[in-house]
Amino acid sequence: MTPDPATLRALTQRLAVEQSTSRLPSVAAGIVRGGELVWSGAAGTLDGQVGGTEPSSDTQYRIGSISKTFVAVEVLRLRDEGLLDLADTIGTHLPEVPFGHVTIAQLLTHTSGLQAETDGPWWERTPGGDWTSLMAPGPRLRFTPGTAFHYSNVGYAVLGELVARLRGVTWQDAVRDGILVPLGMTRTTTRPVEPAATGLAVHPLAALLHLEPEHDAGSMAPAGQLWSTVGDLSRWASFVGGHTAGVLAPGTLAEMLVPVAVNDVPTSAWGGAHALGWQVWNVGGRRFAGHGGSMPGFLANLRVDLETGDGIVLMTNATSGLGTATTELLDLFREREPVLPEPWHADAGQLAAIDLVGPWFWGTYASTLSLDADGGLRLGEPGQGRGARFRRQGDGWIGLEGYYRGEPLRVERDPSGVPVRLVLASFVFTRTPYAPDVDVPGGIDEQGWH
Repeated sequence: MTPDPATLRALTQRLAVEQSTSRLPSVAAGIVRGGELVWSGAAGTLDGQVGGTEPSSDTQYRIGSISKTFVAVEVLRLRDEGLLDLADTIGTHLPEVPFGHVTIAQLLTHTSGLQAETDGPWWERTPGGDWTSLMAPGPRLRFTPGTAFHYSNVGYAVLGELVARLRGVTWQDAVRDGILVPLGMTRTTTRPVEPAATGLAVHPLAALLHLEPEHDAGSMAPAGQLWSTVGDLSRWASFVGGHTAGVLAPGTLAEMLVPVAVNDVPTSAWGGAHALGWQVWNVGGRRFAGHGGSMPGFLANLRVDLETGDGIVLMTNATSGLGTATTELLDLFREREPVLPEPWHADAGQLAAIDLVGPWFWGTYASTLSLDADGGLRLGEPGQGRGARFRRQGDGWIGLEGYYRGEPLRVERDPSGVPVRLVLASFVFTRTPYAPDVDVPGGIDEQGWH
């Protein structure tokens, strides 16, 4: 699609305001829809000086913790290939770690309890050592695994080593060959490749700049080493929106985006959670996924609306100061360029399940079973009580959400083929409350209804 010229002007204006009011040396952003980059813009100069070089969609910025999402996807690719299980303890694959009972899933979701940072110098500003030196102090658990969300950069260093150990190459090579090359992300690298922005700090009380160091983080690199561009990172946003180009099975991507660990702030209602490598936000009833990133001299954001696939990427070469441009740019775009709904049309394919629709009773609780546009079943209203959607799996159905997520639904028919029982996670639904002519667990009292 091509946005209206007025929309393009409004987006450019909003980005320029962010660069000016937040005092960012430079900022670059892009918006994706339908798997394509439909707008990109930039403001400021790479060195923060008048007359300096302006950024473009091909300018590299360090993306910090967005790097973790690539590591996580590679871990899930290994799982899908049968080389690991998310329930495996990390000690199964890396026997030298002193927290061997922690699971791979816990490391992915920041619920391992592992310490947040290294025991050495501030790793984000100093060159990193190798794996042996990272493990030498014996990284410790701060919480019992599985009991709390605790963001751990060290945990992703461990996952990077896991990828390297199972692939037989460095984690960087594994990510490059398995993800970046197939997606055409040729400008995403572990060290800057020109044109690239310089990492800068802006004095909080003066119009002055300070150069931030650039280095190889060594064993900590999986936690925040990658550099990318608006052009490349927009492909990654499209990936989150479902355009995986065969790099990851659609079902696996959906699995990765299910929130697992709430990032709880005791003084306020939670607004975000962590899934298997991704951050997830619930904003006004809409689900977004992506990740933020920060390293000295750089800030980055990636956020995608999981319902529409609309997404935004934004990067700046400043240690701090970025305001609300990420969400506001995406909101502005969506307000001016609303997604048209899919047109309704008849679907004769639904005839195969039409005899299932209508009222069903679990005890005395009434629910209505209907067919969704995609051919799936809908029991009640998803998100309300035990309402849920189901998709076909073999000869039956499988729950997609809520209480019945992952639970099987089996349809039982009488000799004439009429559906008379739904068996769902051992619960039995019948066409009428405690139907006398159907086998109801516990039997039917001989008095019946009286």
